[in-house]
Amino acid sequence: MVQNFPVTRLRRLRATPAMRDLFQEQTLSVNDLIYPIFVEEDLDDFAPVESMPGIWRIPERKLDTAIKEIAAVGIKAIMTFGVSHHKDATGSDAMKRDGLTARMVKRAKDAAPDLVVMSDTCFCEYTSHGHCGVIVDGDVHNDHTIENLGIQAVIAAEAGADMIAPSSMMDGQVTAIRKALDGAGFVNTPIMSYSSKFASAYYGPFRAAAGCDLEGDRKAYQMNPMNVRESLRESDIDEAEGADVLMVKPAGPYLDVLIQIKQRSLLPLAAYQVSGEYAMIKFAAAAGAIDEERVMLESLGAIKRAGADLILTYFAMDVARRGL
Repeated sequence: MVQNFPVTRLRRLRATPAMRDLFQEQTLSVNDLIYPIFVEEDLDDFAPVESMPGIWRIPERKLDTAIKEIAAVGIKAIMTFGVSHHKDATGSDAMKRDGLTARMVKRAKDAAPDLVVMSDTCFCEYTSHGHCGVIVDGDVHNDHTIENLGIQAVIAAEAGADMIAPSSMMDGQVTAIRKALDGAGFVNTPIMSYSSKFASAYYGPFRAAAGCDLEGDRKAYQMNPMNVRESLRESDIDEAEGADVLMVKPAGPYLDVLIQIKQRSLLPLAAYQVSGEYAMIKFAAAAGAIDEERVMLESLGAIKRAGADLILTYFAMDVARRGL
């Protein structure tokens, strides 16, 4: 039987800083975070992303320096995104052993061998139309695309990628990538599937950062933001196909999805605090409307509290520099 006031006083456990720390239910540390980076070829110097204050496009030739700085502050994992100057209809550069995908993975691993390098496996940064695969009769062809995803995944694994992260939202992509990796001898390379990726309005700053000029939209393959059951089906299928980690993207607006996937799957669960989420906090703080550090930590704490084991966030360097 629950006792009420005055016998029960919940403030007893909040009375001092030490008491509050002792009874805190969730913790957030740099070990929970993955830092997404943008690597641009043929760039002379670091270029700021205007829509994402504090984020830079990293010149490929200076990636070694950036990676060593990232590792030095204690970040354990990065996700690599290429800004390609060699785009075509199929994103063929991402399937070449000397292409940007392979080069940036290898350079990152060489600079910091203990850093976990996750390779975003998709084609939107490498296609002239900005879509995530091969266009046939005006639509992204699912089966041609997953075949190419398998090729890209092997290219990244050969370059040293520790994890493959398919984000194109093609049916059967996990099966195709697992088959390709296993066939090439990479049976121990895990797959983090963007299993619940919504057709969100929060991606705008990312597209500017990645140089991704999109023709049309991705609603035919990314999910309707109003659909929860569909996201659960996507996650169930990706788990059955062999995904080692599931992901929800975006994070903050989809905490309900995070909670429900956590309740039904025993796989590790990641969430991507996307560019729009980051930008809103940065610009609101710059306007004096909020305390940036407190809101940053509260937003990340909410994602962790909802069930994420790992969080991809552009705040990773800020959190690491605060010694968390």
